[in-house]
Amino acid sequence: MLRWAATPPGIDQSPYMCGICGILSRDAGHPQPHLEQQASMMLDALAHRGPHGDAFVSRPNLAMATNRLAIRGVDQHQPPLLEYEAGVVVACNGEIDNHRELRRSLAEAGHAITHSTDVAVLAPLYLEHGLSFLEHVQGVFALALWDSRHQRLILARDRAGERHLYYAVIGQTVYFASELAALVKACKPDIEVDAAGLAHYLRSGYCPAPSSPLKHIHKLCPGEMVVIEPAGIRHQRYWDMPAEKAASVPSLHTFDPIFREAVRRQSDIDVDYGVLLSGGIDSALMTAVARSIRPEKKLSAYCIRFSEASFDEGQHAAQLARQLGCDFVEVNVSAQDVPSTLRELIRANGEPLADPAWIPLSLVTKRASQDVRLLLAGEGADELFGGYPTYLGARWASLYANLPPPVKALARRAIEALPTSDKKVTLSFLLKRFIRGQELDGLARHLLWTASIPPIWQRKLGIAPPVDDTRHDASRLIDTIQRYDFGHSLPDALMAKADRGAMLHGVEIRAPFLDQSVIEFAAGLPLEARVRGLTTKVFLKRYALDYLPKEVVTRRKRGLSVPLAAWLRGPLRDWAQAHLASAGLAAVGIDTQAAQALFAEHQARASDHARAIWTLVVLSEWLQWLDSERVAAAVKEEPVLVPVPQP
Repeated sequence: MLRWAATPPGIDQSPYMCGICGILSRDAGHPQPHLEQQASMMLDALAHRGPHGDAFVSRPNLAMATNRLAIRGVDQHQPPLLEYEAGVVVACNGEIDNHRELRRSLAEAGHAITHSTDVAVLAPLYLEHGLSFLEHVQGVFALALWDSRHQRLILARDRAGERHLYYAVIGQTVYFASELAALVKACKPDIEVDAAGLAHYLRSGYCPAPSSPLKHIHKLCPGEMVVIEPAGIRHQRYWDMPAEKAASVPSLHTFDPIFREAVRRQSDIDVDYGVLLSGGIDSALMTAVARSIRPEKKLSAYCIRFSEASFDEGQHAAQLARQLGCDFVEVNVSAQDVPSTLRELIRANGEPLADPAWIPLSLVTKRASQDVRLLLAGEGADELFGGYPTYLGARWASLYANLPPPVKALARRAIEALPTSDKKVTLSFLLKRFIRGQELDGLARHLLWTASIPPIWQRKLGIAPPVDDTRHDASRLIDTIQRYDFGHSLPDALMAKADRGAMLHGVEIRAPFLDQSVIEFAAGLPLEARVRGLTTKVFLKRYALDYLPKEVVTRRKRGLSVPLAAWLRGPLRDWAQAHLASAGLAAVGIDTQAAQALFAEHQARASDHARAIWTLVVLSEWLQWLDSERVAAAVKEEPVLVPVPQP
């Protein structure tokens, strides 16, 4: 059975994003009607992702389903789930950017592709190339492919991890879904918090793939394919970031057509799109290139604003939007938006994410959803071109380590004595991070600098910090930490924030810097083209001067930050403190008295613990949601007692 239901014209369509889900079971205790029911339950949980129809396929031992947000082929009722004539079924969440080129080459090879949707190329591509088919695909995607001939299910995630896919293997049954919340609907009897996933979350603010915060449930890694066959399950990488570096810095003119083509390809859609614009170089450059490629097209720039001056970049963004001829739309975010937005995000998505910028990102995409279905964003430029202050810190740490001990001790005392500030990314904040962990190796130090909760406080809270294998070539430290960020915090924190925050409002976020051609160009840049002296993103800044005013290019990096430290001492104080005292935290082994001590230090300005407090607050909110799911499962499974008639 293959069912495709389109939303009829004239019906009010809630704008939400696409998602995929399914179940493969060789367990005789799971008959086909049960699989269909479970898949339908997951599809219902993903309903917010796609207003333009859904599709459902049922085969022996298998049920798969999708819903659709249309940004291509909007006038056609074609789902992101298709069955090819050879019995290959594909469900895809994402966009195949080179589908036109693939369609031509597959036609030449004798494949008849009747559907115009970009997903239609995947099944014939698999039939043509077998398990190497994804090597030919450019785009962002999470997909499931069923090959009835070999009884083979393939799950895969794009190279940079822009799209997400969860799966669970319980006995002889495999479940998969775009969101953890949907998967929990089908796996409720097996819900249990994973101690290792919890430790990773507390350290980093996210669960890095392949782990999740729940036992039995895993995330696909970027660039990974999971092949599930009767003989077993195997993991296979179809792509890795190139490690070879160029001997010299390439010409700016070499990069220009690569980046322009990436922007052109990712904006090649059938509906209006916009950009997320801040005062920084990455979003500004992307916007300038997008405007130069399609000067005739209306382009709206959406910007997050804060009343706290040091966190607000709206003035710079507004000026740049005027210069580039973009409509400027600002979204003001305040502390009052936080509690309800966090609750909504967690209950829709089902996974804790402790990036405070998740809140404003969701709010700005909610506003953008009134106008567009797709936004271009500048994510990925820092990881690829060397933009984070921690990369400078890693470069200078060896020089600091070689200073005489008395000089280091004096420097440490002076830096630790600097007052705590509620302003955005202050020098004192960066210096205090820099002097910590100097006894560690380079990668371990980087993990400490970027930690949401440092190891000393994880131990006080009663949770053993995760143990990492940080062995690396010390002479290639910057390469090592850039690759780490690209493979971990970028996909499972930044891109998770983008996907989960935007999809709640039916908006897809695309990142041209994460186009495969751009990734592979940046991966080859020598160190001096990335970090040199006190300058980050050396090559990209030189390139940007061809499109942007010098003051935009040289402006100090700020990033999207939230005035969380001040909010936790003010309007969010009582709300946060209640979360830190929750029974849910204690139930997973967290010492709530230590959490209150952490909170007290922050209130007294003895230290800035805003990120650590926020990480615990998000976890507390997530545990409340998880408990509600357990209760719902128990109520559903409780037998109904029929009263016996009295004589």
